[in-house]
Amino acid sequence: MLKQLATFLLLFCLLLQLTTAQATTIATPDSGQVNRQKLLVLGAGFTVGYTAMLVGLNKAWYAEQERTGFHFFNDNQQWRQVDKAGHFWGAFHQSRAGIDMLRWAGVPDKKAIVYGGLLGVVLQTPVEIFDGYQKDYGASVGDLVANTAGSAAIVAQELAWREVRIMPKYSFHKTRYAAERPNVLGKSLAEQALKDYNGQTYWLSVNVGDFLPEQSRYPKWLSIAVGYGAEEVVFNHEPTNYSSGFDAHRQYYLSPDLNLLHFKGRSKFLNTALYVLSIVKVPAPALEYNRKDGFKFHALYF
Repeated sequence: MLKQLATFLLLFCLLLQLTTAQATTIATPDSGQVNRQKLLVLGAGFTVGYTAMLVGLNKAWYAEQERTGFHFFNDNQQWRQVDKAGHFWGAFHQSRAGIDMLRWAGVPDKKAIVYGGLLGVVLQTPVEIFDGYQKDYGASVGDLVANTAGSAAIVAQELAWREVRIMPKYSFHKTRYAAERPNVLGKSLAEQALKDYNGQTYWLSVNVGDFLPEQSRYPKWLSIAVGYGAEEVVFNHEPTNYSSGFDAHRQYYLSPDLNLLHFKGRSKFLNTALYVLSIVKVPAPALEYNRKDGFKFHALYF
C-alpha cells in the first residue's frame, strides 16, 4: 500500500509541475497584474486535487490500520536517513511548482515565492497527521523537519537569486536487496523505485556557471552534483538488520550533471519535458566513497 500512497503523491507533484512548465519563461515578476482567471483555475484545481489526495490517503493507506490517539514516533535512525532525503526532495519540488504556478498567474514575485513555497509543507503535512493516529507508528518529527527544510530551501534560493542554482535530484538503480524483503522493498521495478532505499540516491546538483561572472567561459549546462545514498538497509531496525547479515552503510557521490533548464527554447512541449526531467539526475560517471570499500569509480551511475 506504500506504493499507492507514494505513487499518488509523486503523480500529483508531477501534474503540478506540468501545469507550470511555462512559468519560468512567461512570468513577469512584480508586474502587479494578477490574472484572476488563472488564479481561479489554480485555486479550483488545488482544492479538488488536495481533497482527492486526502481522501485517497485515507482509503488507500490508513483505512485498514488500527488507530489510536495522536502521538509522535522517532524514526530518525531508520534507513540511514535516505527516507528523509526523499522528503526533502519531494517538498522542494512541490514548493517549486507552487511558486511557478503563482508566477504563471501573475502574482507579484515575492508573494509567489512566499506563498507558493508553502506548498510542499501543505501537501506533505497531512501524511504526518494521519500517521500520528496509527497504532504501529506515529507522526515523524524527522519527516516534518525534512519537509520544512525542502520547502525552505527553494524559498531561500528564490529570495536570494530569483532562480534555482542548487537543484535536488533523484536517481535509482535496481539492487539485489529488494529480493530479500519484496513486500517491504518492492516486487516490481516501479515499486522498488519508491521503496528500495538501497537503490535510491539523492543529489544536490550545483549550477556552477550561475555563481561565476557573466563573461566566464564555463559551460552553463554543466553542473556538479554531490549525492547521498545507503546500501544493505534491508530492515529498518538496525540490530535486526545486522543480525541478518547486513551491514548498513552510507554512500557519498561526486558526479557531473546536466543543467537541463539551460536548454529551454520556444517549444512548450520541450520546456515541459525539461521542467519535469530536471528533478532527476542524468546517468553519468561518478566517484563514490563508503566506509566499507573506500573510494570507487563508476563509469556510469544512476
